[in-house]
Amino acid sequence: MTTAQQPVRSGFDAASTADEVVKGIDLTGKVAVVTGGYSGIGLETTRVLRAAGAEVVVPARDVERARAALRDVDGVEVEPMDLIDPASIDAFAATFLASGRPLHILVNSAGIMATPLTRDARGYEAQFATNHLGHFQLVSRLWPALVAAPGARVVAVSSRGIRFSPVVFEDLQFTDRPYEPFLAYGQSKTANALFAVELDRRGRAEGVRAFSVHPGTIVDTGLAKHLSDDALRAAGAMDDEGRPVRDPDRQLKTVAQGAATSLWCATSPQLDGLGGAYCENCDISPLVAEADEPAWRDDAQIPGVLPYAVDPEAAARLWDVSERLLA
Repeated sequence: MTTAQQPVRSGFDAASTADEVVKGIDLTGKVAVVTGGYSGIGLETTRVLRAAGAEVVVPARDVERARAALRDVDGVEVEPMDLIDPASIDAFAATFLASGRPLHILVNSAGIMATPLTRDARGYEAQFATNHLGHFQLVSRLWPALVAAPGARVVAVSSRGIRFSPVVFEDLQFTDRPYEPFLAYGQSKTANALFAVELDRRGRAEGVRAFSVHPGTIVDTGLAKHLSDDALRAAGAMDDEGRPVRDPDRQLKTVAQGAATSLWCATSPQLDGLGGAYCENCDISPLVAEADEPAWRDDAQIPGVLPYAVDPEAAARLWDVSERLLA
């Protein structure tokens, strides 16, 4: 089992904000790509990276919507890309590579959650295809730019949803088992975490490191649009008046708090020489035994990552399977 899950005692915590974790870090001359960088925690990630001096490129399925959302963030480049469309991903990557720029930071923040059963043109289940395979392809295509940037970091936005499901290699696409939206979401988020493990193993010799993160539960980002208010209230994320509950000790965060761990992983010198870890609350998460794991809706929301989400053997297997699915 991986030894990467050793907290570093960063000095930040669940209530730390994106601005706080980047304070004093100068990103002038750095280039970043942020998928989903025009909504929710992705928008906050874009804003803070720009404020710290980075050039930021935001690939967007809806370019006009992205430009409107980013109107108050000066100097952000918006380019078309749809994570569920392989040709679109290739086109975005080709455009970026043609610019000749290195890529210092790649934050894979875009995603969908608990959607009804949908399949892409290849027949792949949409949450797995969007959340994992689209980002897998993007990283593969942008690899020359990542290698060209000494010390590049890739951040995969995962979720505490890893607790819903491991990667079920025997039936990734829900062809032989009943489809359940949160099982599919959990599988895709576990895939994000495993992807970071294997990407880091493959990239470290060339200076590319990777992390996955649980940002917290932030209900007002649009990600929960397929959930009813009753479901959000039952999860403790919304009060009886329909307002988001904010309690970072239970992972119920603001957008600024939710973006903090991604930005810490992308920029913090505390992580120099490290990688392949699952992080939350602006630190590397400890491993927790599945038998000791509290329920998803347990009020304690104890930090920690289940072993199957950072298992190197599963990560290597997922990488091989993903390459075959994209072939």
